[in-house]
Amino acid sequence: MGTSQTDMIREFDRLIRRDPGKRGLIDSESQFGPLCQDHLLQAAQAIHSGASQVVIITGFYVPSAPVPAAETDGPPGAVLLALILEACGIDTLVVTDELCAPVLTATVDAFGYPRSQLAVLNPDQPGWVESFFSRQNISHLISIERVGPSHTIDSWLAQASGQSVGIELFQQRVPEMHFDRCHNMRGEIIDSFTAPLHQLFDRLHEFFPAAISIGIGDGGNEIGMGAITWEELDRRIASDFSALIPCRIATDWNIVAGTSNWGAAALAAAVAVLHDQTDILFDWQRDEQLKVLEFMVSEANAVDGVTKQCEPTVDGLPFLTYMQPWEGILSILTR
Repeated sequence: MGTSQTDMIREFDRLIRRDPGKRGLIDSESQFGPLCQDHLLQAAQAIHSGASQVVIITGFYVPSAPVPAAETDGPPGAVLLALILEACGIDTLVVTDELCAPVLTATVDAFGYPRSQLAVLNPDQPGWVESFFSRQNISHLISIERVGPSHTIDSWLAQASGQSVGIELFQQRVPEMHFDRCHNMRGEIIDSFTAPLHQLFDRLHEFFPAAISIGIGDGGNEIGMGAITWEELDRRIASDFSALIPCRIATDWNIVAGTSNWGAAALAAAVAVLHDQTDILFDWQRDEQLKVLEFMVSEANAVDGVTKQCEPTVDGLPFLTYMQPWEGILSILTR
């Protein structure tokens, strides 16, 4: 990988490390420093150097929305990433659960990604993990804006060498009823609306010992955030429930961005740079991306995860603000 490619990908990383809404982890970086530095670069390099099949998991259901549905952050980034990887000659599969399936179906249709490469899993079926993995040849497993379970005493102890506080503080801040539960940013347990797709990460190496895992998130409750200690997330998460929210599941590389779609788009662009396949990125400019969001809303009632409204916005951001990192990436590529 050339120096210019490395510098370019680091510029992509800088572009997605903004938080206009001052609600996510990125806003904490001005006070506490960067999280997961160069993980975007490392993740892109890992995909470039040996991807046979990349499985991408996404979908965050918002049960408290006036019309409950999956949110607009996650699915567009997942499908855009899958399309770019396919253009680079890498097999992909997008995975979600039944509650998020309508929004994912609309998203793949909007992008022109094959429905045959969208898998909807039902973890109520016995042996579902074995059944799914037995049909795959996974080299990389990626989660994009997919909520995962919170810490337990065991997961806290596994991180103990990186913590400066004692287990007593963890037990004081996190009641046992909140152990190993999926939470939204309001500290509410949402397990009943979140199929346990995180088990694919927990058990990945039983089936694919050499597989590499990647997480992409913005708030701290997503799969992958276990790469950061509970203590660090507790002090950074902009919520009164910051102790309950951190996800325990670590990934090899964890991309932190202002929105998860930005992280996925930056990873797509980085892999395209390494494969010298950047032309396809220009197929997805402002108008095309707005059409995707509008189709998700009109066809499947997708909701903005912050406002909870059924509208073609992401995390409460004005559309032009939302597009700035992607347009910045395209601008870099035209220098």
